[in-house]
Amino acid sequence: MIRFVFSGILLMILSFTGLNAQNSGLIAKNALGLRLGGGDGFGAEISYQRQIGSPNNRLEADLGWRNDSYFDAFKLTGLYQWVWNIEGGFNWYAGVGGGLGSVEDNRYFKNGYRPNDGMFLFVAGDIGIEYNFDIPLMISLDFRPEIGFNDYDVMNNFIPDIALGVRYQF
Repeated sequence: MIRFVFSGILLMILSFTGLNAQNSGLIAKNALGLRLGGGDGFGAEISYQRQIGSPNNRLEADLGWRNDSYFDAFKLTGLYQWVWNIEGGFNWYAGVGGGLGSVEDNRYFKNGYRPNDGMFLFVAGDIGIEYNFDIPLMISLDFRPEIGFNDYDVMNNFIPDIALGVRYQF
């Protein structure tokens, strides 16, 4: 399974590398903002993007947190993204990455047993669209499927996440 995931990531990197040479540099050097998701995702995440390598490649780091009556958790995500221009300030992007997090189950049983506390790992893909305004503001909409690895029921499966991003570019 791990070989399959790494082979897929390597294949994506090699296939997108040639396409990047055709694009002009249309992404900001840095962007900082919020990624607001729903569904099975983590809700609000602080998001930072940094252009690296060619003018159309970037790293994205997101720190998410969630607390409710069932569990408290945080999640750190890192993604490598390739960006292609559609027209003007309108771009689409795809990326791969992963991350880690921690879950604290808030359910207590009579014997004091708390199930499923601990760390989790995940791999993620990312595909989305974004618009760069004439002012230093970018909005984006992305789909990020994640596959988690842990004994915790909520984090140990396929988690689709759709989110709206709002970032200040500098």
